[in-house]
Amino acid sequence: MNLLKQTLLLVSAALLLQACNVNPGRYSQSQDSAPGRLPTAAELQDAIPIQEPYSSQGNSDYQVLGQSYQVLSNAEGFVEEGYASWYGNKFHGHLTSNGEYYDMYSMTAAHKHLPLPSYVKVTNLANQKTVVVRVNDRGPFHDSRVIDLSFAAAYKLDMLDQGTAPVRVEAIQMAGASENPAFFIQLVASSDSDKIQSISQQLGEKWRHNATTVENSGLYKLLLGPFPQAQANRYLQQLRGAGFPQAFRVKSLQN
Repeated sequence: MNLLKQTLLLVSAALLLQACNVNPGRYSQSQDSAPGRLPTAAELQDAIPIQEPYSSQGNSDYQVLGQSYQVLSNAEGFVEEGYASWYGNKFHGHLTSNGEYYDMYSMTAAHKHLPLPSYVKVTNLANQKTVVVRVNDRGPFHDSRVIDLSFAAAYKLDMLDQGTAPVRVEAIQMAGASENPAFFIQLVASSDSDKIQSISQQLGEKWRHNATTVENSGLYKLLLGPFPQAQANRYLQQLRGAGFPQAFRVKSLQN
């Protein structure tokens, strides 16, 4: 038996033991499996971090299997250690959480909390091999695992045979990168300052400490913030459903 065939058989066996199977009805395969070939040299190149906006989907807090998960507003300074797993054929070609298509030969990953997309360096603590991946999906939904790697990324870390590996996940802060721009949410505007003050005092504790009142030419505005963009988007939807249907997002206190 040649080395390639032997490796793929071992990989398939490992996947049957650790398959990530969150929604089996969505996929044609009931269990994950390894592809029929190993990654090429070109496919083993690290992901190249670039500045890009967070996705319009996949960045809200969510629930899976009855458990709630919160999405971080940014990845700055994020470091985590735990176990990595990987996913392959079963998910190949299906939509990721941010609306892209999963390619098991690309340098990507799934994470429960990081904003999408994020770039992270993953180090296999068992052999010190590293890979840079772009996080564009959600998972793995197992308490003992912190990140799900693409087949190519797992191959580069030399963890295919074992199926999982102890890893360190470190967010990459790109040169010249700055924090996401801050946004405010305007709840209401009125020429009656007492009305604005009354509404401010009636806000729940979650919002009250972020409330700000500004005045411009006799018009008083009640705003919340500042928030990073992804967080502002989530809060805006919550507030519109909580008695402020006309709320909108602004980038400055003077808008």
